[in-house]
Amino acid sequence: MRFGNPEAFWYLLLIPLFVLLYAWSFNARGKALARFGAPDLMRKLTSATSRPRQVVKAILMLAFFFFLCLSLVEPRFGIRTDRVQRRGVDVVVALDTSLSMLARDIQPSRLMRARYEIESFIDRLQGDRVGLVAFAGRSFVLCPLTLDYGAAKLFLKSVDTDLIPSKGTAIGSAIRTATRAFGQGEGKHKALVLITDGEDHGGDALEAAREAAEAGVRVFCVGIGTREGELIPIQQQRRVDFLKDEQGNVVKTRLDESTLQQISRLTGGGYVRSQGGGVGLEEVSSQISTMEKKDLGTRTLSRYRHRYQWPLAVALICLISESFLSDRRRGDDAWQGRFES
Repeated sequence: MRFGNPEAFWYLLLIPLFVLLYAWSFNARGKALARFGAPDLMRKLTSATSRPRQVVKAILMLAFFFFLCLSLVEPRFGIRTDRVQRRGVDVVVALDTSLSMLARDIQPSRLMRARYEIESFIDRLQGDRVGLVAFAGRSFVLCPLTLDYGAAKLFLKSVDTDLIPSKGTAIGSAIRTATRAFGQGEGKHKALVLITDGEDHGGDALEAAREAAEAGVRVFCVGIGTREGELIPIQQQRRVDFLKDEQGNVVKTRLDESTLQQISRLTGGGYVRSQGGGVGLEEVSSQISTMEKKDLGTRTLSRYRHRYQWPLAVALICLISESFLSDRRRGDDAWQGRFES
């Protein structure tokens, strides 16, 4: 047996409190009647009220709360097996982690906005395998192709500009690493989403794009940043400075669209540019959804059956029974001995 919401067990600690409240209520009522008149007289005047029935009503309310708590913890037992047929494409997201991604022409920064958008992009995938590649001066596979979207998003949270010590932006290396991550297989089901500001320091991005096209990989480039460019903030102890080159000049990073557009054309993919505070992955997602799907195999899922309905039904029965149960005696018993001396 498993519980979907075990924290709800804490509510059971209220039951002893309710028992004490009921006991105090019954005791206070008895003391109030004793102060009102003689015990024998008050016993005769209140003989229409049944103390056992009052106790039963209190027990029913306590039982209602108890079974309601059991329902809230969401008990699950009994395994249901489902066979799921998976169809989709293989998608590798390559994210630029170079220092230029710290620029804030897109808030809160290029890198942070890209991470948020990639997470939403993963949520929109339906049956597609997804992998992650991080790159700067060099590249590596951060998460291999997987159907576990939760694991992919967990790897994504670790991405920052300190992830790769080799500085620069080697787009060609990123494309080759992503191409190898797809493995050997049919080429028409492979999509690479390349998110970068386009400033290629490797110089072989177009050659790598041709190799990817030969392997059947379609590259969808996402240009992040603005044409006007922005300074690159660098945290220096307790103050923020801006990145400078070897001559001491402040570096300004600009979006290089021409390289990304050529990569997209060479591979039959597409190009989108960040605008309006977004990155543009919604458009990329819609383009990928039109690609031909492949059979990713059949997966057997074992799930525990939800059984919260059972304690909930018992709780409702207790509540209804308590509402219909009167605390007064039957008519004949109520008047018996009322006027006897």
